[in-house]
Amino acid sequence: FQRLGITSIMVLISIFFLLSMVVSLPIFSIGILLPRQQNSKGVENDEYSRRVFIGKAAFAAVTACSFPRASHAAKELPRQEKDKANILMGYKRLNFLLDNWEEQTTVCKTGVDNPYLGCDRTPVKIMEYLGYKSIEDPLFRADKTMQRLEVLVPPGKDNEYQDAIDVWVEKAEEGNGMAFISSWGEANPGGGKDRVALFIERSRKDVVACRDSLGAVIRILKL
Repeated sequence: FQRLGITSIMVLISIFFLLSMVVSLPIFSIGILLPRQQNSKGVENDEYSRRVFIGKAAFAAVTACSFPRASHAAKELPRQEKDKANILMGYKRLNFLLDNWEEQTTVCKTGVDNPYLGCDRTPVKIMEYLGYKSIEDPLFRADKTMQRLEVLVPPGKDNEYQDAIDVWVEKAEEGNGMAFISSWGEANPGGGKDRVALFIERSRKDVVACRDSLGAVIRILKL
């Protein structure tokens, strides 16, 4: 069912709704179409009121049962499509980071009196591109995203897909950890700019592994 297109989903929802209307209308008519029964004073009796109430209640119950299912089905597809888009976007962003590694991991300082105060390596971008700085990032909790997409894995590819998830979890944590350590490399005793650069370069290897794991996911799911 998840493989159906949006148009097919909407057609099925429309058919289901129409069927529910066909079933519920005769029930609703029981109370509405029966002739009104009045007593000698012209006041409707209790029997007629009960029939109207039962008919309306049955109509409301059938209609209410049909809409939540349609709404649930409509919400499933956008979430899955968003997950696919996040994996693709995250993959492209990691490629961009690796292709522009020096530039993205370097910050040059400027001042009013001195327009050039030198440049320093910084790990902030690494943590950002791996999804650890914002819940809006496409790779935020990417392992959960990949697990939700597991229903799309073709037969025989389950182990390969799980391996890709495991690599992501391991290397993303390592890369983020190395980036964090490098941010304190200069402040620690015996540290310096060379220590910062060392840990940043170690983090790069983890980013490469993360990029490759996303590439495997994209290949397996044919995104």
